[in-house]
Amino acid sequence: MADSHTASALAHQFEDLEQQEEAASLGMWIFLATEVMFFGGLFASYTIYRNLYLPGFEVGSHHLNVTIGAINTAVLICSSLTMALAVRAAKMGKRKTLMTFLISTMLLGLVFILIKLLLEWRHDYLEGFAPGLNFTFAGAHAKSVEMFFCFYFIMTGVHALHMVVGEGILSVLLVLAWQGHFGPQRHNAIETMGLYWHFVDIVWIFLFPLLYLIGGRY
Repeated sequence: MADSHTASALAHQFEDLEQQEEAASLGMWIFLATEVMFFGGLFASYTIYRNLYLPGFEVGSHHLNVTIGAINTAVLICSSLTMALAVRAAKMGKRKTLMTFLISTMLLGLVFILIKLLLEWRHDYLEGFAPGLNFTFAGAHAKSVEMFFCFYFIMTGVHALHMVVGEGILSVLLVLAWQGHFGPQRHNAIETMGLYWHFVDIVWIFLFPLLYLIGGRY
């Protein structure tokens, strides 16, 4: 019986399950390397302009709601935990537990997106901090403040887009889990999705202090 399960989980191009798992992990790590280069370009550009226009970036940062940013950070950290527990459940063949943690991860991701969209971006737009749409700030260093918010919306927007993509993939995995697709011999998709989700969370761990904590809080 075990041999038949192994055979059904093994794709024809691989010699054994270990090779299949290593190939899946390698593929995801290569993809994440390209993501690091992509975000690295954004972070490098941000760092250059932050150093050139630090006073304006400090002013812009102090108009962000650090409490909401911290709450979202905690939400993502919790989602990383539930994603890790989902991987563990898949490896142990616990279908209901896997589904529970996948749903938990999706809900936490949705909470993050809704907080970002409805509480932060909406507030920033109404307060006149949306470059190109509604930027009415006329205080000190207005031009560099506008530049800061350009980086803010681009970097958090790209991050949120990765969250939305992750939500879609988790939805597919949830359906497959409900169908009993995963088990001790077949959990590559859950594990590689875990790598992706942890990467997106780590990106936010860097974004939070870079955007919200410039110049300290007084």
